[in-house]
Amino acid sequence: MSIRLGVPSKGRLMDKTFAWFAERGVEMRRTGSERDYGAEVAGADVELRLLSAGEIPRELASGRIHLGVTGSDLVQERIPAWDQAVEVVAQLGFGHADLIVAVPNCWVDVSTLDDLDAAAAQFRQRHGHRLRIATKYHRLVRDFLREAGVADYRLVDSQGATEGTVAHGTAEAIADITSTGETLRANHLRILDDGLIHRSEATLFRARGATWDDAARAALADFYEKLGLD
Repeated sequence: MSIRLGVPSKGRLMDKTFAWFAERGVEMRRTGSERDYGAEVAGADVELRLLSAGEIPRELASGRIHLGVTGSDLVQERIPAWDQAVEVVAQLGFGHADLIVAVPNCWVDVSTLDDLDAAAAQFRQRHGHRLRIATKYHRLVRDFLREAGVADYRLVDSQGATEGTVAHGTAEAIADITSTGETLRANHLRILDDGLIHRSEATLFRARGATWDDAARAALADFYEKLGLD
């Protein structure tokens, strides 16, 4: 039995993933056009599947793939009790981005999560409804704010340009991924001093719930040896 490996299907993430494996002597290559998503791993008992970065956590959690490369933010957001469902095999050193909480520059008295909590309470008293925080990362943000003791807010879903929601009046603050901070600054937003939720990175994960019979374990051990992994 071969093992199934899911990697990002396009763009810089795919290119950097292929390069990471190639640097360790494992060649990945496409076998057809960009539309048919065919691909293979040369010289290894591995079935390569090109998937969107967002699909890979679901496939790992279901056990339909044995290994997967995707952002750690997506795994932690989309897989409940993620550390019980998957194991971190290796951090790949690219795809870095920070999940953060940001507020408008004009909130001069709001620099920390404690300040945000106080501002949220005042906002509810003044407006009669809870302060809105726009995000795509409901699980991670909710857990982070709960641990920080922030109350009187509600999360609103944003599947588009989250940084623009404050300017458009659909949220008062945001929690989103940022790499350079340039888009935040362009939208007159700033990160809270203690507003870092998660530092994300492209990561190779192993699915604990996949079928790990003797053949799969042997294929995995051989693959790890080729990569120089323990």
